[in-house]
Amino acid sequence: MVATAATSFFPVPSPSSDSVEKINKFGSASLGGIKPKSSGGLKVRANAQAPPKINGTSVGLATPVEHVKNDDGMSSPAPRTFINQLPDWSMLLAAITTIFLAAEKQWMMLDWKPRRSDMLIDPFGIGRIVQDGLMFRQNFSIRSYEIGADRTASIETLMNHLQETALNHVKTAGLLGDGFGSTPEMCKKNLIWVVTRMQVMVDRYPTWGDVVQVETWVSGSGKNGMRRDWLIRDCKTGQALTRASSLWVMMNKQTRRLSKLPDEVRGEIEPYFMNSDPIVDEDGRKLPKLDDNTADFPRWSDLDVNQHVNNVKYIGWILESAPQAILESHELASMTLEYRRECGKDSVLQSLTAVSGTDVGGLVNSGSVECQHLLRLEEGAEIVRGRTEWRPKYANNFGNVGQIPAESA
Repeated sequence: MVATAATSFFPVPSPSSDSVEKINKFGSASLGGIKPKSSGGLKVRANAQAPPKINGTSVGLATPVEHVKNDDGMSSPAPRTFINQLPDWSMLLAAITTIFLAAEKQWMMLDWKPRRSDMLIDPFGIGRIVQDGLMFRQNFSIRSYEIGADRTASIETLMNHLQETALNHVKTAGLLGDGFGSTPEMCKKNLIWVVTRMQVMVDRYPTWGDVVQVETWVSGSGKNGMRRDWLIRDCKTGQALTRASSLWVMMNKQTRRLSKLPDEVRGEIEPYFMNSDPIVDEDGRKLPKLDDNTADFPRWSDLDVNQHVNNVKYIGWILESAPQAILESHELASMTLEYRRECGKDSVLQSLTAVSGTDVGGLVNSGSVECQHLLRLEEGAEIVRGRTEWRPKYANNFGNVGQIPAESA
């Protein structure tokens, strides 16, 4: 279209003065009695011009051609100028305007800015290694499906963030083999990591839309173990929200028995060990054994790629047997878990909870509450022992959601 329209810029050649003079003379002769077969034919051949075409469609001139009568009464075209030879550009200009407006709309969408500084457009990445390669840091946004009835993130959500950063730490460091957090040397020897102890301290639960920053690092623990610590902060204020510390050992994936730490594996992970104390002081109190039960059944979706129940699933099963009065009036402040053995998808589990030193009926007006937990197989073999501490909620209904003061931690 553009190439065709461009030809209209070149002026149509005007008839020479000699041809005009001949036409005038011929016209005078016709007035003297010589009548041609078609009186209008000479005028058409002398004066008519084919209108310019664009894509096969005739386009009129911007200024209509005016005809002037000469002395003999003949009509001749007006003098040609650059202006009256230009085509009608209205359709082309309309198309250009439409394209420009569409492009401007797309550009505005690409250049969109959030109305608030805490509204993040980009999805969060895998995180990055900081502190001379010894610490891993990753951000998470609390989603609507990760909060509970109190509009705060659940303990399972926080535990999933801890597990995700641990795996991403190994992956970003280039140590991830084919297993679930296993290094290449561990994969060669069919070894996997299993957690034996976990301590979690929650100072404040984030709410929907909050962005949290999770930091994690590893240290040595004895001859055959490793300790991993986590710190969760509020991205906006920098306030510490959750601290967690865990102990890990190796298990043979085929025999399902604990294994010593091979020298080859130690050589892979020791460069990433940080010389630091546990972020949570160890709770050395003995976890008691309990009676009575609430049964549960592990499902296929509860298993991880190492074919054993994910450690986060145990937490949900433990809390299932907690008294409803505690769940309604208190929130989980700390948790200590001891993992004693694994279970599979065909296992039948029993969850037991005992409230220490408090009548369950008077929990609404009580202060801190401590509970003892036990998760065991149906035949009695213990899976997890635990202890939880609960503090009164600062918001007990949907209409009264308050912020927990920082100094209350």
